[in-house]
Amino acid sequence: MIMKISRLMGVLLAGGLAMTAQGVNAQQTIYLPNIVELSGAGAVSGTNWRDGIILAVEEINAKGGLLGRKIELEHLDTQSDAGISRTQVQKVLDKNPYVVLGPVFSGSVLVDLALTAQAEVPEIVGGEAAAITQKGSKYIFRTSFGQQSSIPKVVNYMRDGLKAKNVAVVWVNNDFGKGGRDNFVKEMAKNDIKVVADISTESGQADFSADVVKVKAANADAIFVYTNEEESARFLKEARKQGIKTPLIGETTLLGQKVIELAGDAANGVRGHVGLTADAPIPAIQEFAKRFKARFNYVNDHNGIKGYTAVYMVKAVTEKIGKFDSKLFAQTLHGMTIKPEQEPGILMEATWDANGDIDRASFLAEIVDGKQKIVEILPKLNK
Repeated sequence: MIMKISRLMGVLLAGGLAMTAQGVNAQQTIYLPNIVELSGAGAVSGTNWRDGIILAVEEINAKGGLLGRKIELEHLDTQSDAGISRTQVQKVLDKNPYVVLGPVFSGSVLVDLALTAQAEVPEIVGGEAAAITQKGSKYIFRTSFGQQSSIPKVVNYMRDGLKAKNVAVVWVNNDFGKGGRDNFVKEMAKNDIKVVADISTESGQADFSADVVKVKAANADAIFVYTNEEESARFLKEARKQGIKTPLIGETTLLGQKVIELAGDAANGVRGHVGLTADAPIPAIQEFAKRFKARFNYVNDHNGIKGYTAVYMVKAVTEKIGKFDSKLFAQTLHGMTIKPEQEPGILMEATWDANGDIDRASFLAEIVDGKQKIVEILPKLNK
């Protein structure tokens, strides 16, 4: 009997020590899962986003972490599929995350946001579809402009810079593309510019020959291209092949680094609005680009910057509130401005409004000799 009691006490003691060790370990880390496109049509965007996050986490952990805790990072692949993304978000919510990072694809964000809102966990995303923040979640925050902010800047350039009277629009048939197309057409109507061709393409599409034929036949003053990076490069190559001379105008995805690499000379001459770029004439961004290249051995695109600044958003807000409180985090970030003087990792001053939409300076750019040339720096919408 005495031996049985001794063994029982030993088991209980060992279990108690194990639980204590787990509790100590939990106190030493803070869990930040990253739900992102690491395969499928969004792999280019997702890989840049992931690597930007990795770089930021390595920097922060090397300096002692967040409020003395090291960041525990986990990457989960959505496979560029909204259903899988939702499953991955549900999986990490069961692990009590402080903040969820990602995804980049708007379609995935749209199916995820109800889960994070219900759990009252902030979700910092790379998606740009206008519908994301229109859903009204108090726990969604962007790292890039929503289409309702970026598209008007493109339209203003086409109206004032190109003096376009009619345009063709080529867009990808997903949540990102449809949102951009709808906002673009609406802004065109406001400015009395006629849309003479409205061409839908598919995510992952390989052959754009028929689409370029339609664009040529429209005889537009300008062509607005709003597709994901790999498809944008394929479209540009086909446009060059068929001898299109009409100005090709786009947003960040058309002028991104990966598009330049994939399209080669066919990217030269492309113009448009860029929310973020490693070529921005801002020392902090240029220094970030050097660190990114040294760490991963490739040139980042805007998604790398978005991932990097997402982590520094977490750092800045956490240090402001002085504790790990997900609900208070979301409340604090609404209406908050983070300046590089306060948090250098934010790279550029940025403000988040009551909807979680971001406001910061942006750029007009042109691709010249395989590189982005910044033509003009555009100020914050609300100074």
